[in-house]
Amino acid sequence: MSWRRFFAAWAFGTCFAPWAWAHDPGISTAQVELGAAAFVLTTGFAPADVQQLLPSALRHEGAWTQSEFDGARERLLALAPELWEIRAGGRVIPPRELRVELLPGDSVSYTHVYPRESSWPGLTLRALKIGELPSGHRQFLIVADEAGSVIAKKLMKAEDAALDVTLDAGAAGSAGGAQPGQDATWWEFIKLGVEHIATGYDHLLFLFGLLVVCRSFRSIVAIISCFTLAHSITLAVATLDWVQLPPRLVEPAIAASIVFVGVENVLRRGEEPRGRWALTFAFGLIHGFGFASVLRDLGIGRGGGGVALPLVTFNLGVEIGQIAIAAAVLPVVWWLRKSETFVRRGVPAFSAGVALAGLYWLLERTLFS
Repeated sequence: MSWRRFFAAWAFGTCFAPWAWAHDPGISTAQVELGAAAFVLTTGFAPADVQQLLPSALRHEGAWTQSEFDGARERLLALAPELWEIRAGGRVIPPRELRVELLPGDSVSYTHVYPRESSWPGLTLRALKIGELPSGHRQFLIVADEAGSVIAKKLMKAEDAALDVTLDAGAAGSAGGAQPGQDATWWEFIKLGVEHIATGYDHLLFLFGLLVVCRSFRSIVAIISCFTLAHSITLAVATLDWVQLPPRLVEPAIAASIVFVGVENVLRRGEEPRGRWALTFAFGLIHGFGFASVLRDLGIGRGGGGVALPLVTFNLGVEIGQIAIAAAVLPVVWWLRKSETFVRRGVPAFSAGVALAGLYWLLERTLFS
């Protein structure tokens, strides 16, 4: 193998090395339920996210037990007034009630109860702490009227963390016209899909573990198509709440699929196994449940409303990101595969790295979770 191919192989492997230790920037949710005399703002955080807002002495790796949560409850409650700024009628509205609790599934829920006056023409809701969370964190805010109908929604980020909601002063709990920010929501979900696959290192490593042994353009198209079709199916059925699998099963299964592909590549010594498309489809169904967790964490699909736009645009974003990354990496792989040394040694070495990364995630998501 020439020094150019050696350098390209080294660079190809190095670019994947940090994946096993990288983290998703995270998503949190918030929902406003408007009433005639008051409105309730409920905010949900993953413990790993909310702990970023606490002093280091109160942070805890892994799942948060009830006793550990109780030990941090006072500081968590003190944090509550700093999460949101609500403006109406030209002034800041203070909450009249604050609560924080640890919900089943290890999520932290904040409840803010605010008074409401019928004369207010609208509300401005500003998330104050997004900038202190990991870079790229998103917060999905939904505002619903008394009937439960969504009147405003926005996918917030650090540089755009406010939503203006126009209310109909003549009818409590209803909104007049389209809300600012809704027109851009579809584009935000496309970007969220692209970002999720770009930071979905387990999904990408699984895909490249499959593609690194492909010997023809036809087999590459078959692999990508099967993976896309499979995860699109389960993304849809899980988001619509037709079929659900708990994360404690899905995440280890995704890691196990990576181990399987890496080990099979090693045993085949870089040659493409027969029937890989069927294996890709089967494992792609599992990965789809992982993608669906993003939309489910945002509360999409609950109650059956407003599913089509986020489901289609998020999936489109995933596919755009997947194709863009594959288009950038596959030419390098094909060039490297022209060397018999790379096929006999480089592919098995890369595949062993894939298997080890999958094993790391498998242990992290089972024994060390």
